Amino acid sequence: NGGLSTHFSCPGIHAGVLEAPVAMRPMLSAGGCGEDVVLSSPDMTSTNLIDALTAESKKSAVVDDCMTLIDAEVAGKGGLSGLAVKAGYRAVQGIKPGFVRQVVTDLLPDFAKALEPIYQEAVAGGHGVKDHFASHTTQVADALLTITDDKAKRSKSGMVKGTYEKLRSSAKKNVEAAVPRLAGMIEKHTA
Repeated sequence: NGGLSTHFSCPGIHAGVLEAPVAMRPMLSAGGCGEDVVLSSPDMTSTNLIDALTAESKKSAVVDDCMTLIDAEVAGKGGLSGLAVKAGYRAVQGIKPGFVRQVVTDLLPDFAKALEPIYQEAVAGGHGVKDHFASHTTQVADALLTITDDKAKRSKSGMVKGTYEKLRSSAKKNVEAAVPRLAGMIEKHTA
């Protein structure tokens, strides 16, 4: 349920119950009814993507799902470009055990922050994350690639930099293709 039952008492407004969408909660809490507004909802924590994906109690499960998503996306690539992606992924995995997982763990807060505005658009519009992200694949891909571009630029590993540079030209297309799985994973962890 994306609604919020709120008992309120404001001057000039009859006391009652208001059903408000998740995105309106910040407006209600700051909306002139002061201390009398009582906000409660079982999915209150899901309104903030950063907290939903990076809270210590959930972060490990989210990283596990990210790793599953990456593995599935790489495995599903075909053709010559797919061979290049698979070779690049194996090369990066070979840097040291757990390297990719550590990168995902380190970048997860930045990814969540970059996706937060797009996620909030979905919530505010009453759209499901999958549908909203599917209609904004370019925006989602650009948000994520801004983070990885910066990380690759700052990397001290020549292997990481070289592999990233070789695959960067096709990265946007590959990230856009992963958006449906990404949106499903986000829905799972914000439900």
